Amino acid sequence: MKHSKFWVVCLLVGALAVFPVFGDESTVDLESRILEGFDELSDYDWRVEGSKFRHVDKENDEVTAEWPQLRFVSARPSAVFKEAADKDGNELKSLGVWGKFDRRGYNWIDVYPVEKGAPDDARPAEIPIPGRAQYLDMWVWGSNLNFYIEAYVRDYIGIPHIIKMGSIAYTGWKNLRAAIPVTVPQSKRILPRLESLKFIKFRIWTQPIERVDNFYVYIDHFKVLTDIFEAPYDGEDLADPNKVQDLWNSESNS
Repeated sequence: MKHSKFWVVCLLVGALAVFPVFGDESTVDLESRILEGFDELSDYDWRVEGSKFRHVDKENDEVTAEWPQLRFVSARPSAVFKEAADKDGNELKSLGVWGKFDRRGYNWIDVYPVEKGAPDDARPAEIPIPGRAQYLDMWVWGSNLNFYIEAYVRDYIGIPHIIKMGSIAYTGWKNLRAAIPVTVPQSKRILPRLESLKFIKFRIWTQPIERVDNFYVYIDHFKVLTDIFEAPYDGEDLADPNKVQDLWNSESNS
């Protein structure tokens, strides 16, 4: 009996040694934060591009139109928005994707943000995600085509992670929510501990068994459920990179 108690104590001590607990991660304060509303007041412009077999219209060897196409449209999920405008009178919109491919298969469409007013060849502008993200949440309109959608996020090391939002083989607006895996790093041992994620893009995939000649997808109300709690400590301002830069660049310290 004594030997069994001894081994239980050893196992508990070993577990604590292998899995350290940090105070910031033991207290949770979850908040819902909107990353993009796809309305007139959006902080970003959005772009779209498709994979190899995207459809192109030509006349006399000149391109007259090409797909996929993207625009803000006057539509929204009524389960979230009862009115067509917000309290300030701004029209509520969603992001519409119009796709066409010449061949069935695992075709994809990427939808990504760029800086407001950026040129056509601008690089994507990754959207900062506050706190330690627990879930990604969005509304997507589907027409019962056998497609699915993913969200891409980047961690502080620079590694992208794919979050599978789910199938859009349904009719009308539906809320999609996906958990951020615990294997995606959002903090580190040394100060500053918090290292938040950045949103890169959405990717819509078609399936080989499904038609792809003409389809529409709409996206709205993209948000995150995130833990914004940070344990306070004496001298926490000295872990702020901006504060540190000011201190060490100050002329009075030279």
